[in-house]
Amino acid sequence: QNLMSEEEFPRFLAQLRIPLPSSFRITGSRSHAKELKDLMVSKYFPGIENFVDDAGEVVQVPKPIPWYPDDLAWSYSASRTALKKSPQLATYHKFLVAETEVGNISRQEVVSMIPVLLLDVKPEHSVLDMCAAPGSKTAQIIEAIHANDEPIPSGLVVANDAEQARAYMLVRQTKRLQSPCLVVTNHEAQFLPFISLAGAPAVQAGPDAPATSSRVLRFDRILGDVPCSGDGTMRKNKLIWNSWKVGNGNGLHKLQLQILIRGIEMLKVGGQMVYSTCSFNPIENEAVVAAALRHCGGTCAIELVDASKRLPQLERRNGICTWKVMSGNGTWYSSWDDVPAERRAKLAPTMFAQEDNVSLGLDKCIRLYPHLQDTGGFFVAVIRKTGPFGKMD
Repeated sequence: QNLMSEEEFPRFLAQLRIPLPSSFRITGSRSHAKELKDLMVSKYFPGIENFVDDAGEVVQVPKPIPWYPDDLAWSYSASRTALKKSPQLATYHKFLVAETEVGNISRQEVVSMIPVLLLDVKPEHSVLDMCAAPGSKTAQIIEAIHANDEPIPSGLVVANDAEQARAYMLVRQTKRLQSPCLVVTNHEAQFLPFISLAGAPAVQAGPDAPATSSRVLRFDRILGDVPCSGDGTMRKNKLIWNSWKVGNGNGLHKLQLQILIRGIEMLKVGGQMVYSTCSFNPIENEAVVAAALRHCGGTCAIELVDASKRLPQLERRNGICTWKVMSGNGTWYSSWDDVPAERRAKLAPTMFAQEDNVSLGLDKCIRLYPHLQDTGGFFVAVIRKTGPFGKMD
């Protein structure tokens, strides 16, 4: 798929075979978070500096993520065994566990922090997280809403998940943040209903039409971290190496596109949406974004945002404009016209690269590879709604 050069690919593959470092964010108000960070560095780091574990490996002191604001995100590579067995590390481990339980620290994979940072949430925003469970990104959004330390900010977070059990998990994970600005819902993201605001006058489109609210909640920011094949998680999920199949991504393409389009419908004109996956697969990434742009009338209604200047210390690659599609039997196809009739049932025209991909600006999408900054794999596209799209506009 030409995701990277032939010279770069061996480094990429080698990094996939190395276990992923652990990482966490320090949460809460900015002043409290800084105090906790300073305590961690001054009290706990000296005891683990230059420590050698039972395997003879020097345990590295946790390092701040260079692109995360205010040094409030950290990563470390010590194994769980070392953390629990070694007295010096065990003290630090107990600190992490205790602060996590009270909500001052949130365990989260490094690349998983990026979509919310690029979403640029402000305290006054209404925000929808369409596929929210287990809740680490929702927690980030809540923290952004409370960034000004107001007891009850004017913003709102609606966190949704399609599975009831995961929605309950979402409640448990976010409860420790004690935010009055959070609503949790349980709907299929592609069929999320519009939310009528209380007290709004009812109007009728016609004599036989049902009365509907004239005020429907439109969102300033929407996160669509959609279900995906998960091949970007190989470093932490070893089962992916054996379970991944080309049909995983192909089978999710239609759902991913439906979720993105529904998000755009619920977005305010002028608002921004982030579409993201933990996959390298262009069928789940650029193909979905390109199909949504075409469906919404091109750049008349939505456009890709150039986020290259945001998070300047984040190493990234641009989105790609050309790719091929593989069928379940391992055959590659360059266009829908090349697909024989017996193979079309499990493929779709929207999966294929089109001639207008360059003009759509797909190179503004962001690809994150493990070998660039010792992370997992991720794809992010920042989309701005520039004009009306959907019946509510």
